[in-house]
Amino acid sequence: MQRMGMVIGLKSEAIAEYKKLHADVWPEVLARLKQSNISNYSIFLREPENLMFSYWEYTGSDFDADTAAIAADEVTQKWWSVCGPMQTPLTTRAEGEWWAAMDQVFYLE
Repeated sequence: MQRMGMVIGLKSEAIAEYKKLHADVWPEVLARLKQSNISNYSIFLREPENLMFSYWEYTGSDFDADTAAIAADEVTQKWWSVCGPMQTPLTTRAEGEWWAAMDQVFYLE
């Protein structure tokens, strides 16, 4: 199992709508994530900085293939088209990233 953390900004005018959407995530999006071996997925929001931190656990054996399946999913693409414009990616993110990946520096079991 691999724990993963990512960070991204959220536009202040989109906070209420973003929270509303994530209170009732489309079932097909959730199913695709589970099929791609992602679980224990959480998103946290820090205001007033409007910085979001996401955490998930990956239990598969081919992360590239599993994330490619997510990206190819039509319903997930529609979900991203709704949520994406609300987000503000970090300018320091790596090439090809939307949410900027973070390195784990501590873990307590």
